[in-house]
Amino acid sequence: MSTPKFNEERLLNILLAPQISEKATYVAEKNEQVIFRVVTDATKPEVKAAVEKLFNVTVDSVNMANVKGKQKRFGRSIGRRQDWKKAYVCLAAGQEINFAASEQG
Repeated sequence: MSTPKFNEERLLNILLAPQISEKATYVAEKNEQVIFRVVTDATKPEVKAAVEKLFNVTVDSVNMANVKGKQKRFGRSIGRRQDWKKAYVCLAAGQEINFAASEQG
């Protein structure tokens, strides 16, 4: 199976931010996974290619989850936060992404 070719500019815009929370830290330590916020129309192969290109790591698998926006109210008006998508990226054994080092390099 050959790796599909993706638009370089699209790959740079797929990942929005790392999802840093208590659950994300637990998952990272236990399963060697990293959680990213991604654009809503991203696919698993695109996320895999983007992570491998940006961080120079080997990705085993990618799982995706759609997160529904919460309903919020301000006084009498009721609003809704935007829906978003997150990707659980499983790295190969011995690989890791250090975000503190990535920002400086």
